[in-house]
Amino acid sequence: MSVMVELTDVRKSFGSLEVLRGVSLRVRQGEVAVILGPSGSGKSTLLRTINHLEKVQTGTVEVDGELLGYRRSGDRLHELPEREVLRQRTRIGFVFQNFNLFPHLTVRENVAEAPRSAQRRPRAEVDALADRLLDRVGLAEKADAYPRTLSGGQQQRVAIARALALEPKVVLFDEPTSALDPELVGEVLEVMKDLARSGTTMLVVTHEIGFAREVADTVVFMDEGLIVEQGPPSQVLDHPRHERTRAFLSKVL
Repeated sequence: MSVMVELTDVRKSFGSLEVLRGVSLRVRQGEVAVILGPSGSGKSTLLRTINHLEKVQTGTVEVDGELLGYRRSGDRLHELPEREVLRQRTRIGFVFQNFNLFPHLTVRENVAEAPRSAQRRPRAEVDALADRLLDRVGLAEKADAYPRTLSGGQQQRVAIARALALEPKVVLFDEPTSALDPELVGEVLEVMKDLARSGTTMLVVTHEIGFAREVADTVVFMDEGLIVEQGPPSQVLDHPRHERTRAFLSKVL
């Protein structure tokens, strides 16, 4: 399978704090990579570099063979204009921790907004697409509702449908269940498992170890801006090689 996401020696600092310290990672088409690690280890920043919400200081990010945010000219990189970056972002779905739905739009309108505005597709076509995606996440009957009337789990499932609306090459999930009440976590994870079974390329930052064990092709453990350990769940979760990984897992398992 071809490489879908490739980070090469990515570094990112906020002021004097180096949050990513030379991260290299490859995720193949159709794979699910689950990224674990303590707070402040750089997990969310790593995701945000993949769709250029955070610009990297050095290193490169490629999605489906295309350099993100820059074009090469010889051995120099030149930043792309914003409209080109926006075009690239349409190929990368992003599911945020706090849903980020538009409160003044119905559920259907939330899902249909990006294909309409970014891809200029006809309204009838994108409304039909939104209805199909809402059915897929088990919310067909909520199409005309407003986000405020939904539970947190339902809002997050709408957010997943919205991320799929542009038919992205890869979907990024940034702690998608951490803002939910515990009894609502399962419904979101079920939708994510269904996506994984359908062959969607996914990078998931989460503390849900059970999800990582069941669904991940590769588990990535980060600490202090570095990938400390990476491998299949059976190795990283059950037989971690690094002391930092063992210490983290002893607290969350």
